Amino acid sequence: MNLQYFVHESSYIDDNVEIGEGTKIWHFSHVQSGASIGKYCVLGQNVNVGNNVVIGNYVKIQNNVSVYEGVTLEDYVFCGPSMVFTNIVDPRSKYPQVGSKFYIKTLVKEGASIGANATIVCGITIGKFAFIGAGAVVTKNVPDYALVVGNPAKIIGWMSEAGKRLQFDKEGIAFCSKSNKKYKIENNIVIDVT
Repeated sequence: MNLQYFVHESSYIDDNVEIGEGTKIWHFSHVQSGASIGKYCVLGQNVNVGNNVVIGNYVKIQNNVSVYEGVTLEDYVFCGPSMVFTNIVDPRSKYPQVGSKFYIKTLVKEGASIGANATIVCGITIGKFAFIGAGAVVTKNVPDYALVVGNPAKIIGWMSEAGKRLQFDKEGIAFCSKSNKKYKIENNIVIDVT
């Protein structure tokens, strides 16, 4: 069969899965039934994609990441090595919660980056081009372009679409030389005004 994507021979792809052109799935990974993965994604070693997960185009998921059911990753999302998603708020082994009706949804918007070993508590939205620092524990929504670190994660700055730290002048304007984009901050909201 001439596939438009690559799957390493050690990985498992269940039935009823959509995988876009140019996507690469590396060693010891598992994509479960109902999952949809876009074009030109890269899934590293030991990545698990849960049932019915939606992953956009050009997403990069590094080694040892599980994207559980209820998580949606939009285009150009980056998931660093060993970062963690959750999908149940109050897990108890004695009182199992199995099935979609129990899973709390998490949305990671376009271009967001999640650093190595970060934990994303379910039920939140990570904004466009947000940057989650390595090891951060994210317990609430993250605005577009925000840079968050720590446990619990707190905003310590703002990032451009290209991943450069933004420095705002007294008029609330910042410029990113890497992307040639201009940003404005008002009331702790950053917008692209290019």
